[in-house]
Amino acid sequence: MIMSLNWRVDHIGIAVTDLNKALSLYETMANTAVTLREVIPEQGVEIAFLDTQGSKIELLASTGPQSKLAAFLAKRGPGLHHICYEVTDIKSELQRLAHEGFTLLDSTPRKGAGESKIAFIHPQSVHGVLTELCEYPRA
Repeated sequence: MIMSLNWRVDHIGIAVTDLNKALSLYETMANTAVTLREVIPEQGVEIAFLDTQGSKIELLASTGPQSKLAAFLAKRGPGLHHICYEVTDIKSELQRLAHEGFTLLDSTPRKGAGESKIAFIHPQSVHGVLTELCEYPRA
């Protein structure tokens, strides 16, 4: 069964070592401001979203040396971390992707920023790109 789903690019995630310095740079470069800043203890990250008219930039900084992001930064340094697509039904999408043979880092959604649900697809399944899906609460 083929379902026509329109994934929308929600944001581009960029790993940074100093969130305040990165915010200053990106706010100036994109002539924008922070729309959400939040610490997500379960993931060991502090994030900040900047609006860019239709999609967002997410800056991610590690809150401690044990987080996955700290390991990413140690191995690769600051830079592009992931691309995120907004979906309307994340559970169904994860089931569909698993059925299609994609390797999922999250088989069930977890808490993301701003009360969203998120899940990641392994980069090996997507030509080396860490891919995130997110579902926002319905109004």
